[in-house]
Amino acid sequence: MLVQPIVGYHSDRCTSRFGRRRPFIAAGAAFVAIAVFLIGFAADIGHLSGDSLAKKAKPRAIAVFVVGFWILDVANNMLQGPCRAFLADLSGMSQKKTRTSNAFYSFFMAVGNVLGFSAGSYTHLYKLFPFSRTKACDVYCANLKSCFFISIALLLTLTIVALSYVRDKPWSPEGSPGEGDDEEDEIAEAKQAVPVPVPFFGEIFAAFKNLQRPMWILLLVTCLNWVAWFPFLLFDTDWMGREVYGGDSSADSDQLKMYDRGVRAGALGLMLNSVVLGVTSLGVEALARGVGGVKRLWGIVNFVLAICLAMTILITKLAQSNRRYTTVNGGTHLLPPPAGVKAGALALFAVMGIPQAITYSIPFALASIFSNTSGAGQGLSLGVLNLSIVIPQVCASAVIIVFPIIMLLQVYAIYLFDDGFLGWIQIGFIWIPGPEKSFTFGEFHSSDLLT
Repeated sequence: MLVQPIVGYHSDRCTSRFGRRRPFIAAGAAFVAIAVFLIGFAADIGHLSGDSLAKKAKPRAIAVFVVGFWILDVANNMLQGPCRAFLADLSGMSQKKTRTSNAFYSFFMAVGNVLGFSAGSYTHLYKLFPFSRTKACDVYCANLKSCFFISIALLLTLTIVALSYVRDKPWSPEGSPGEGDDEEDEIAEAKQAVPVPVPFFGEIFAAFKNLQRPMWILLLVTCLNWVAWFPFLLFDTDWMGREVYGGDSSADSDQLKMYDRGVRAGALGLMLNSVVLGVTSLGVEALARGVGGVKRLWGIVNFVLAICLAMTILITKLAQSNRRYTTVNGGTHLLPPPAGVKAGALALFAVMGIPQAITYSIPFALASIFSNTSGAGQGLSLGVLNLSIVIPQVCASAVIIVFPIIMLLQVYAIYLFDDGFLGWIQIGFIWIPGPEKSFTFGEFHSSDLLT
């Protein structure tokens, strides 16, 4: 939530001779490489630190992984914000260049997704790096580690090439001395030599205070847009495994296998989604001209997004009503869903790539355009836009974490007040079972309330 605004704020005012954006992009790429290295070697580092191979739990490996993931999250934000601001700087005041550059940004995100899914689907990738397979790291771990090696090499190579080739102008303060007499030049240089520091949070509040109405609408629509996106992005493959394939990640081996098949089918859906995302990104300008402007296009694809999310309910119901089983050696085994249900789910993943391409390009282009119009810094403006993306994610995560805790408190209240009136009020905040209904929570059953 804070990394992109802070990095954007400082990149707007960076006085390095290498430019405003390039130092932050280089640092972000370096930290991404470090984070990916830590994540890839988490099992090995944990084993060297004392994790036992005989035990299933690997606390030290988990700790290394968590630290690497934290660094990766910070580094990604440190890298992406200045990259988009750099695109806006290079586009200048041209709105068409700004839209096109952000569309290409979305396109190359799709290319990265496709390459990642392709590398992950190749099960013998570790043979390119034989040293990746160790006592603590099996074949699957070695494949993942090999993917990380390739991604680090690509990231560092492309970053060096791009930053060496593309020029980045050093920052010059507003009101810098122009052609005038020596006295005015000396006064201007004195003012430049002793800059007045502006606190970061003061700058943020000032940025919100000075936002014009179009930018406020952009932030609101972006926030609501990502409220819809995050549940899908967080649970897409899990939905495929549980709801479409009927599996369960914590059940017996039969349901677990079906859940794994569903997750793999979801990964195929994400591959199709990335392909459509890339193709649509290249056609954003043509689509915008066809419907009468980028704002109207964004509005249309938001309706497409709403329809697609509603279709997940229909596909879930169809999968449940067509659930099939077979009997082998006296045992009942779950079968995959019918071909029509699988095709519908995969088609849904693919179609979602259309609104995703618009979401990854147009809001950022509009923020850059509004920033040029108001004279605000590109880095800080895009950081403020990122707040409207992160806040829905925080809210969604909070609901996921808080809801089970509330349920535990509600059930505990019944025990605490011995099924008295207050206990029923407590559980009533979630659900009051009817006379013919019962519910189970862990090992606790509602019939226990009557004993």
